Amino acid sequence: MGKRRKAGSAVEYLIGLILSVAVAGFATAVGLDRERAFYPTVLIVIASYYVLFAVMGGSSQALLVEIIVATGFLVFAVLGFKRSLWFAVAAIVGHGVFDFVHHWFI
Repeated sequence: MGKRRKAGSAVEYLIGLILSVAVAGFATAVGLDRERAFYPTVLIVIASYYVLFAVMGGSSQALLVEIIVATGFLVFAVLGFKRSLWFAVAAIVGHGVFDFVHHWFI
């Protein structure tokens, strides 16, 4: 059997950082980020990946926890759209922080 990588390797975070900068840069260059719904929608998509990966992993317990976490991000996305985009900003930053500690909880 091959070696299993340790959770939280630098490569995962580097790829996430590059992709996030690329998406934000592309959205700005094209003008997508001028719409109020853009970043809340991105946040909803990000949250849905947690649930998707839990389903792929086949763990009912992980699925339940990921649904709870995704619901929190969904609430922040709605608040970001309806009240202030700073809620979406805070949740997107929170997503990055959560990725660092995710393996401790799930």
